[in-house]
Amino acid sequence: MSKIVIALGGNALQSKDSAPTAQGQLEVVKHTCERIADICLKGNEIAIVHGNGPQVGRILLASETAKEVTPVMPFDVCGAMSQGYIGYHIQQALRYALNIRNMTCPVLTVATQIVVDEEDAGFSRPTKPIGPFYTEEEAKEMQETKGYTMKEDAGRGWRRVVASPIPKKIVEIDAIKHLWDSSIVISCGGGGIPVIEKMDGTLEGVAAVIDKDFAAELLAEQVDADLLMILTEVEKAAVNWGRPNQKNLDHMGLAEAVHLIEEGQFAPGSMLPKVEAAMKFVRTNPNKKAIITSLDKAMDALEGRTGTVVTFA
Repeated sequence: MSKIVIALGGNALQSKDSAPTAQGQLEVVKHTCERIADICLKGNEIAIVHGNGPQVGRILLASETAKEVTPVMPFDVCGAMSQGYIGYHIQQALRYALNIRNMTCPVLTVATQIVVDEEDAGFSRPTKPIGPFYTEEEAKEMQETKGYTMKEDAGRGWRRVVASPIPKKIVEIDAIKHLWDSSIVISCGGGGIPVIEKMDGTLEGVAAVIDKDFAAELLAEQVDADLLMILTEVEKAAVNWGRPNQKNLDHMGLAEAVHLIEEGQFAPGSMLPKVEAAMKFVRTNPNKKAIITSLDKAMDALEGRTGTVVTFA
């Protein structure tokens, strides 16, 4: 039995083959929760962190489109809204998946704030993709008309990017720890609601999206998890991605990972934050490991048959 923090990528919430609707998301989440329930069935204790890039982008787009009839919601509020409805879908689907396996465990969502540094360099260099994909022509038009920062995303199209500061502190960590032994907790959704801490101790939301992999790593550290599992679209991280000489990676130690990052082998906003989060976890916990793999290969990876395993050495 292991104590695992699972970070779910966008493909765990939406599929290219399904409509980007609430119902379409729920159908994908049902499949996702079948895989998560299998992990629980092996006696593992888990917590779940999820992304929200497309969802928070659509919430903001809907709010901006309706600005003539209702006030536009601030970006941090859009993030909080995405935590609520994504968490609701996971709660509903995972509860069912556990029940049919004769497992009874409360599943709940904690609206989670994460403190960031208002001087973080991420605010001057936006990198985090949000919202739908656009053509290059559409992206240029949005840059000119709305002032958005748009970047090409790993060969899949163009997306809006926003600041992605490093998470410093999980505000609700004590509550999450308290709930661990009795519940499966969904927290730090979308990387957490980014807030800055004022001199008087008050918290103030900011326009940013914290990378969910870094948030999951911080959570894994603070709950003393045995394993950080980052689930994404691919079975393994790779070098020379998409080229004829692509090589999938079974294992990376810290030294090799640093070398590959220096070579530019991992795409920013895509595989790079996953590798960096895995590195941070094992650097802080030298006797533990992180795994990067796909959702459908999660059990195989846990049993040592696939995935990219990241260790200290």
